[in-house]
Amino acid sequence: MNFPSTDKKPMPYRRVILRGVLGVFILIGILFGFAGRWNFWQGWAILGGTMAYMAAILILFRNKMDLIRERIKPGPGTKWWDKVFFAVYAPLSYAIVIVGSLDAGRFGWTDSFPWWGYGIGYFLYIGSLCLILWAMWVNNFFSSTVRIQTDRGHSVCQDGPYAYIRHPGYAFAMVLMVGLALCLGSLYALIPAAGVWAAIIVRTGLEDAVLHNELPGYKEYAEKVRWRLLRGIW
Repeated sequence: MNFPSTDKKPMPYRRVILRGVLGVFILIGILFGFAGRWNFWQGWAILGGTMAYMAAILILFRNKMDLIRERIKPGPGTKWWDKVFFAVYAPLSYAIVIVGSLDAGRFGWTDSFPWWGYGIGYFLYIGSLCLILWAMWVNNFFSSTVRIQTDRGHSVCQDGPYAYIRHPGYAFAMVLMVGLALCLGSLYALIPAAGVWAAIIVRTGLEDAVLHNELPGYKEYAEKVRWRLLRGIW
């Protein structure tokens, strides 16, 4: 799907790389700082997965820098309540890693976490990252904030996972949060993950209402694809 060109210049590729490197260093500080040790294998596994995900974005979306710019620095029109969402969502997301690192890396609150728990965690974590990439690939308007992208020729995406649920990015992100907690070997990290779920569900409802009211063609799409996050449930 093509959209009209705008006056915005695509974000330089090296700037995206630098931001990714900075994000990796922040993650290192959180994981191993709160774990209190470097031989925290769960942290190294999460770090490796995150770096692989970033590398995939750099490779797959090299010719889609306009989309990456939108995700890093969205255009005008973000809804005020979405800023409130991020004020809740961001701390809760970091809390999953912080609590998981404190638990598995330092204090051992979750006693004898089973190997199959890690197996489920990595299945959910890796699988959800791949599915998020799929949703990003087919949707040129996969922004990081809720706004109608009139500056980018916003239209309804009905391809890929959007043919089955209306907000696959959110659905896969919810799976990712559970997988992240389990990959760290922490049941306590599921507590902030539950908070992330609640925040995403609220945001999904609000965004869906915006799209119904402001995005041409979305009502017709919603009549065809009935479910927001999970088929048969909601």
